[in-house]
Amino acid sequence: MAFTFKICKKYTYEQHCCIVFRGFRCGKALALEEINLVLSESNVAAARVLMFDQIPREAAWLAQQASVIVGVSDASGGDQPHWNADVWVSSLDEAARLRDRAERNPLAALLLVQVLRVIESLPMELALKVESMAYSVLQAGPEFAAWQEKIARDLSPEVSQAGGVPLRVNVEGNSLILELDRPDSRNALDLSLRDALCEVLEATLLDPDRPRLLLRGLGSCFCVGGDLSTFGLFPDPARAHQIRSIRQPGLLLGRCADRLEAHVHGACIGSGIEMPAFAAKLVAHPKSFFQLPELSMGLIPGAGGCYSIGRRIGRHRLAWWVLSGRKINARTALEWGLVDRVDLNSWCGSA
Repeated sequence: MAFTFKICKKYTYEQHCCIVFRGFRCGKALALEEINLVLSESNVAAARVLMFDQIPREAAWLAQQASVIVGVSDASGGDQPHWNADVWVSSLDEAARLRDRAERNPLAALLLVQVLRVIESLPMELALKVESMAYSVLQAGPEFAAWQEKIARDLSPEVSQAGGVPLRVNVEGNSLILELDRPDSRNALDLSLRDALCEVLEATLLDPDRPRLLLRGLGSCFCVGGDLSTFGLFPDPARAHQIRSIRQPGLLLGRCADRLEAHVHGACIGSGIEMPAFAAKLVAHPKSFFQLPELSMGLIPGAGGCYSIGRRIGRHRLAWWVLSGRKINARTALEWGLVDRVDLNSWCGSA
């Protein structure tokens, strides 16, 4: 028996609309035009800008929101930012800029703040699973597909350097020095580098001597993030999450965190800051800069950064950083607590 799609009731709760459906076509996915109808009728904004005194204090309120909540707070007037916003800003102009960025990629913006809300109280292992599931869902979504069509189709896979390996491992006493060695690709994280990191870190975790680890990159920068030519290669989001559960450098770095030190320089973009942020000690060269550009790709940080960076700088600041897409320099990173030290004599790509 076939049924027609109907909207039979609509009601508002906390300025959101809930649509009650009757008469789904059995066993069939909703047609695109029907989904668009639901979204247009629901009238849920990608981001809502609220003044400090407009934001409820009820503990469960934020979890019920299907929008990015941008709070505007005047700290000089005694307003103290609190839990029930995804990001706090000090002006309506800044709030409007974040709202506009969220509206360009509303699915990624929503999943970003929902993940950050959830994982703030979770242990690392569970937090990374939540991040991975959200990242995999977005890889199957329209915003990432639009980015791929615009950018990724023109990319060709990077050619591995002849006779080389993507990761150098040197032993000094009871320490292992791990050096990302794809300088021609600015140490972009491809499948070969990911696998090499995982193999070394897995072996290290089994070593009863518990060697100390030093992570750094060769060439002009530490790492510009994931190799764009490898994005979206998995056939479906379920398998993408499965592979990420099996082979995730961030998870292994987190397990080694108490004996891990990272030195970064130059560009540290996407996974190029997400991975070293797991380290117990993170040292940056003064000319380093940092950026999380995933939102513009229809994604969220997916190399562990929702957890590793969040634990360093907090949920609100991390949400602001991803939503804004801005670059920050080493001095700002130090002020935020993203890095532990800025050192002119730190590693800068070569001995």
